[in-house]
Amino acid sequence: MTDKNFFEKVYEVARLIPHGRVTSYGAIATYLGAARSARMVGWAMNNSSEKEVPAHRVVNRKGLLTGKHHFDGTNLMQQLLESEGIKVVDNQIQDFENIFWNPNDEL
Repeated sequence: MTDKNFFEKVYEVARLIPHGRVTSYGAIATYLGAARSARMVGWAMNNSSEKEVPAHRVVNRKGLLTGKHHFDGTNLMQQLLESEGIKVVDNQIQDFENIFWNPNDEL
């Protein structure tokens, strides 16, 4: 019997982020009981393109689009967020506190 690896657990949580909301690498890590593993969550997001994971909805704890260089095209992450009604200015999500989705509270 094999246990799901950390990346698969990250993808399961990320797939639950509602349309028009965002969360942080650290919030996912904390939810998975690995509070110091925000960077590992980031690495999981970097490798998620073939897994139907809405990685564009995962940002850093300040609402910055730190993972945008992993998306094809220069502005794809921002375009995906804006298509969901999320306003982004200078790589910073606006009204971050109100659209933040915390898996610890929501799941």
